[in-house]
Amino acid sequence: MTTAAIILAAGASTRLGEPKQLAMLDGETLLRRAVQVARQAGCSPVIVVLGASFHEVLAYSLLGDAIPVINERWQEGMATSIQSGLKAVSTGLKAVQTGIAAVGAEVCGVVLMTCDQPAVTAEHLRALMATGEVTASEYAGRRGVPAYFPAAVFAQLMQLSGDAGARGLLRGARAVELAAGELDIDTPEALSEARRRFGGVTLPPM
Repeated sequence: MTTAAIILAAGASTRLGEPKQLAMLDGETLLRRAVQVARQAGCSPVIVVLGASFHEVLAYSLLGDAIPVINERWQEGMATSIQSGLKAVSTGLKAVQTGIAAVGAEVCGVVLMTCDQPAVTAEHLRALMATGEVTASEYAGRRGVPAYFPAAVFAQLMQLSGDAGARGLLRGARAVELAAGELDIDTPEALSEARRRFGGVTLPPM
């Protein structure tokens, strides 16, 4: 039994003006950085849910053994990306450009995360997973992703709708503090701030 990671990376990055998945931080793309953190935390499989500009993202991303899944309904909100990733985990299917190949996976839970929170570390993800229950990250007085969800709530995740994601399931849930977790890279100013604060932090290779 393992814990999977679902990296939600399907958005269009309209405020940033470029695909945030490919934005560079300390010599690597934000998406590759997120994949590295998930793998170092021991997550398996690592699912990357793409949508907008997915051809470009795949062409310029080094994802290792992470499994790319294309969410064609990404414009309908984050819930569709969560469900696309969860279906890949639950059915053990690997989405590839030429078709679908079985890769089988049995998991006890999933970590939902994005690629635009540079403060996230492998240690933080392990702390979330260690609780064994629904657990959010807490920062700036609120709770959000990364968050851990045991298999017992997969059915509830599959019932989500809109762009609120799993926020409702995190209300009242256990939480682990994430310093600087409020910094997400949505604008050029936020990217500059991330480079100032985290640009000197190099993750070890996968």
